[in-house]
Amino acid sequence: MINLSKLIFSLIMGCLMSLSITLATTFARLGAVDNFFAAWMEVWFVAYPVAIIGILIYRPFAAYVTAMLVEKIGSRK
Repeated sequence: MINLSKLIFSLIMGCLMSLSITLATTFARLGAVDNFFAAWMEVWFVAYPVAIIGILIYRPFAAYVTAMLVEKIGSRK
């Protein structure tokens, strides 16, 4: 079940990550062109919903794998 806290986290993290990644990839692809901002926003409007859905789906798995790795690293000390 998705609670409000996880939804808000997904919205904020999805926004920040998709803005960062689309900025970098759009700039790498187009460079400093006149319509850079419009091109960047066009890509971001697609990436943002995908990022939110990805975070909601993958967060539990990532948390599980993280906990397992931390436990293994901690048991080696």
